[in-house]
Amino acid sequence: MAKIAVISAILENPAECQEEFNKVVAAFRGNIRGRMGIPFEEGISVVSLTLTGDLDDINSLTGKIGNINGVTVKTAIAKTEV
Repeated sequence: MAKIAVISAILENPAECQEEFNKVVAAFRGNIRGRMGIPFEEGISVVSLTLTGDLDDINSLTGKIGNINGVTVKTAIAKTEV
């Protein structure tokens, strides 16, 4: 059984961290169901990822994104399994 999660990431300087962010996200493309990115004129981007997977996959993606310099990340995980 898998969980549904939403990962929210703020890229404070996308020009410097977006390439690494995209590589990490691409490595989990089998888990990702949706992605929405909003660029702000102030030089910040906000990305929301919706995914399914076991807790290890969700936590691994969150951790890898959170280790990227210039990225702040938070995750919400549904209590029910799908």
